[in-house]
Amino acid sequence: MKKKHNKKRNPKKPLNKALQLSGAGLQMGGTIYLGFLLGKWLDKTLEINFLEETVTLFAILLAMYSLIKQANKIND
Repeated sequence: MKKKHNKKRNPKKPLNKALQLSGAGLQMGGTIYLGFLLGKWLDKTLEINFLEETVTLFAILLAMYSLIKQANKIND
């Protein structure tokens, strides 16, 4: 009886993992976009021309780190 119960749970896990990873992808996009906006605002405010690219690159690295960390947590 336990084997049948475990078989019913297995199809839900991949769907749950997929939903979590898609949410992490949306979070990644939002982080990068907010980094871009912050860099653009800093460029205008401080009248410097390199902060948009720098802050956006930092946001990309931060988003990738967060995505990898969440993917490892989901797979454990």
